[in-house]
Amino acid sequence: PLCSNNNPYASFGATLARDEEQNLWSTPHDVTHTEADDDRVLYNMIVVRNQLDKDSEEWQKLNYDIYTLRQTRKEVRSRWKHILEDLGFQKEADSLLSVTKLSIISDSQNMGKARDILLKLSEETNIFPTSWELSERYLFVVDRLIALDAADEFFKMASIMYPKRPGGERVDDSQKAPQC
Repeated sequence: PLCSNNNPYASFGATLARDEEQNLWSTPHDVTHTEADDDRVLYNMIVVRNQLDKDSEEWQKLNYDIYTLRQTRKEVRSRWKHILEDLGFQKEADSLLSVTKLSIISDSQNMGKARDILLKLSEETNIFPTSWELSERYLFVVDRLIALDAADEFFKMASIMYPKRPGGERVDDSQKAPQC
């Protein structure tokens, strides 16, 4: 069996590379990625890039755009995780930020409040980059925070850690207000 071509692990590395390439967020093997509009945009960019010649300018530009979008998403997720950890959700931060197509809104009456808080976060803090379009993914996270009665504290902490500045520049660590 070791010498035959029936080795089930022969293509393991190639499979991981393909999975990572299609991994739009941060959870490998998650089949729910292309459910939201922003996921579809990234997925379509990947598909178009993969159809181009790797030496072309278009391929390089798309590759850069894909990398930039992924880095921006990682940075936003990192900001949310940092605030959640500061609020005492060290062990729960990853699960609070995990959203799949199986995720549900805990209470339909909270939907309006969750949207308001998410809009307020985007307008009054720099937790999202200025070019960021609000992701439905964070609506689920805010809903979870409402259910935990921590949404207002999250907003307050986000306002302290990522205050809105004229021109959209971010405050560095030396300029931040002391944390509570």
